[in-house]
Amino acid sequence: MDIEQLREYCLNKAGSTESMPFGNDTLVFKVGEKIFLLVGLDQHPIRFNVKCDPDLAPELREQYPYNILPGYHMNKKHWNTIVCNKGLPEKLSKKMIDDSYELVLKSLPAVLRKTIKSVSP
Repeated sequence: MDIEQLREYCLNKAGSTESMPFGNDTLVFKVGEKIFLLVGLDQHPIRFNVKCDPDLAPELREQYPYNILPGYHMNKKHWNTIVCNKGLPEKLSKKMIDDSYELVLKSLPAVLRKTIKSVSP
């Protein structure tokens, strides 16, 4: 997955927005003003942070020790850093993005969730 594919995948989620609140080298994707993915634009291979179920995070890190790491500069219980290279199936990367988006979406107020779900990108 390259940066454009990642960007397109994230922006195709209902209510998703992008911004650069931390400077020109970090792209942030939000839903309802809450972050679900951060990606460094100056890193190769691409590395991005996603929210993860705290019970699942250690298992994923154990299965993919070179590709799924505790979240860099994030709460390591709830965030993983994903290293996109040949050692990690793209399908799994997308699943982790989906899971992060859904975890953040579920944390939003019901009225906002309903509004977001009724909007298609």
